[in-house]
This record gives sequence, C-alpha cells and structure tokens, in this order.
Amino acid sequence: MWQFARARGAAIMATTMLLVHCVVAPALAQDDRDDGWDDEDENAVEIHGFVEGAGSARVGNDPTTDDDFLLGETRFRLELSHFSDRAQLSFKGDFISDAILQETRVDIRQAWLSTIAGSWLDLRVGRQILTWGTGDLLFLNDLFPKDFVSFFIGRDDEFLKAPSNTLKFSAFWRVLNIDLAWTPVFTPDRFITGERLSFYDPIANAIVSGDSTGEPIEPVFPARTVENSETALRVYRTLGGYELAAYGYRGFFKRPLTWDPVAMAPTFSRLAVAGASARGNAAGGVFNVEGSYYASRDDRDGTNPLVPNSEVRALVGYDRELVARVNLGLQYYVEWLQDYGALVANSPAPANLPRETRQLITTRLTWRLMQETLTLSLFGYIALGDNDTYWRPVASRQWTDNVSVALGANVMTGDDHTFFGQLEHNSNVYLRFRYSF
Repeated sequence: MWQFARARGAAIMATTMLLVHCVVAPALAQDDRDDGWDDEDENAVEIHGFVEGAGSARVGNDPTTDDDFLLGETRFRLELSHFSDRAQLSFKGDFISDAILQETRVDIRQAWLSTIAGSWLDLRVGRQILTWGTGDLLFLNDLFPKDFVSFFIGRDDEFLKAPSNTLKFSAFWRVLNIDLAWTPVFTPDRFITGERLSFYDPIANAIVSGDSTGEPIEPVFPARTVENSETALRVYRTLGGYELAAYGYRGFFKRPLTWDPVAMAPTFSRLAVAGASARGNAAGGVFNVEGSYYASRDDRDGTNPLVPNSEVRALVGYDRELVARVNLGLQYYVEWLQDYGALVANSPAPANLPRETRQLITTRLTWRLMQETLTLSLFGYIALGDNDTYWRPVASRQWTDNVSVALGANVMTGDDHTFFGQLEHNSNVYLRFRYSF
C-alpha cells in the first residue's frame, strides 16, 4: 500500500512538472545561442516504450506456501522526453497487470526535469534512478534504492535499481567533478517481505513467508523529517587513464535490519558511509577496486545485538575479452564486521550470528553469437567458507529490432540461515517476451 501511495505521489509530481515546463519552456527557448535546433525540434516530444509479458515459477517445493508462481505480469512502458536548449524533461512510467497479486498498478520509474543552471552546474529534480560505483551486481558506495524482489523473481536487470524522489546537483571543473544527491524522504530498498519470496526469520529460527506467518513484513519507517533525509556525495576525476572517485553517504541502512522492541517490528537504523574507487585498463582488460566503511550511527561500539555493527567492505574486479565475443568477469568481495567481540559478548544467541568476515567470488561469462543477436550469460555468486551460492543463467535473443525474448533461471543453494541459501525454495525459471516501439 505504501508503495502505491508513493507511486501516486510521483504521478502527481510528474503532472506538476509537465505543467511547470509548459510555462517555463518558452522562456528557456529565448536564448541567443544557435545550437542547430529549429522550433519544430524544440517542441517535439520523443515517445518510446515497450509491452512485455513475463512469468516465473519455482522449480522445487516451498513448504511455506502452496503457490508455485512468483511472477505473472503484463507490463506497458511509456517513455516521454522533451528537449530544449537548456532543459530536458523525461518521464518513464510502467502500467502493470499482476496476476500474482491480482492487481493493476502504476510504477513511475522516472519523472524529472533537468536544466543547465550555469556553465559549470547542472540540476536535476524529480523521480530518478541513480547509480555509481564500480561493482558488477555488487554495491558498496551505491546507497540508492534497489529492488531485490525483482532481482530474484526474473524481471529484467534494469528493475534491480529502484527510483527515488531526489534533487541532484552536478558540478564540473577541470580539476574534479562533484555529484550531490539529496533525497528529502528516506527511500528504502524494495526488500523481501515474504509476499512473493520466503526467507529466513532469525526470530522464528525458520524459513517463513507471508502465507505461513499470515502477513508480509511491515517495518517501522523513519519519521519524515529533514533530519531523516538522505544525502549522497561523489567526487571524481580521470587521472592517467584511471577513473578515480570518493564517496560519502548519510542516511539509513536500506533494509530493516534493526529490531524495535517497543513496536515489536523491524526498523531502519542510521548509517554513514565513506568510500573510494578506481577503475582503468590493465593486463588487456579492465581492472577496478572499491572500498567503503559503514558506520552504524545507532551502535558505534557494536554492543547492541539488535542493531547492525559497523563494517568494512572491499571489492577487486577484472574483466576482459577471452576470445572474440566471449567475455569473462571476476570479482572478489569481502565484508568485515567491526567490534565482533562485543557483538558476540552481548548476543543472547551467539551461534546464530553471521561470520565476522563474509567473502564472495563472482564470475560473469558472456558469449554473443549469431551476429550478436543471441547472448548467453552466466553470473554466479560463490560464498567462500559457506555452503552458499547463487547462479543466474540467461539466454536472450533479439529476434528483430522490436522483438526480444529472454529465458533464464535464478538458482539459490545453501543452508537455511545463509544469505542465498535462505532463498533456495524460491529457485525458479522465467520467460519474458518484449515488443519495443
């Protein structure tokens, strides 16, 4: 319900932006510079979109539910763009008929106005999808919202990134560039609640779903105050052929990892993040390294077992073409919990705690065939030291310029309490058809 309310609010905002643009566009057009656009081009609206049918089903039995289907939807995407010499207006909305939830809804993916505020400053305001960092399906300094439900049930990879209503400033100088994103109302991940996917509940010490518990997770959200807004910063430049960046974030953990003993419900604890990254060519491929420090602002000494500990995250990656049209990407990723001794000493159930360090290796193998109209891909996560893996095989075919089809799977294995193993009963195959226009 709260997601629908936010979508409705975004729709109202998009309509307001369109009205504002109708008023300000004539003024913006009064510019003495000749940019090669004629009046017809300036007033044109570009229209694109697609119609997609998608479905997925479990390949095994989930004892928490009788429903084998995870995805069954028809999606209509409408994209509108309008350009002037100093501004751009963009809208991207999805109209969805969902057979699983038995509802029809609207998901506003994008509704923003971007303008050139000066020779060195751009401004973008509205609903937008933001991303930065160097990881391949691993996020260290990217604290913008994700949609992990879409990721695990077979929607297109673009839906892993969720939108937020944000004001973004981009400043450009010869020495360095700066991006500053301010989100007035905290926007969490679209996390697993039990509505479609079952998961491990540490309180119940069992795999649960909305069917088994009677209702999905309903967390307690931070109050809508300026103090609880989110701020993300990136400072970057290219030096010696390498892309260098430093990051900062102040807000909340994006998933409800904290237990509120008063409300008897999960909630979001405060978070601050500082990090850096580098990416460039090396040894015939592309090399990247990234690191970050997550400071748990509600438990700085790590003694409260109901609040996530601070942690260090690091990533090293390498990608190169092995032979023509065959690419291999490898990543090593580690999470290191801080103040682990204090966490163990204060936990009522030390045996159920996560490891002090969690290590992952990922691999992506991509093969393009038939004049690159057929793509075979395999992405895998392997947790070192745990019986915990996740595999994403996909075969996608571009039949024509307008028609494409994708067949894939999400295969999770492991123990009930591990990161991917808790989702093992949700392993699924999916099929998507898309017509673009």
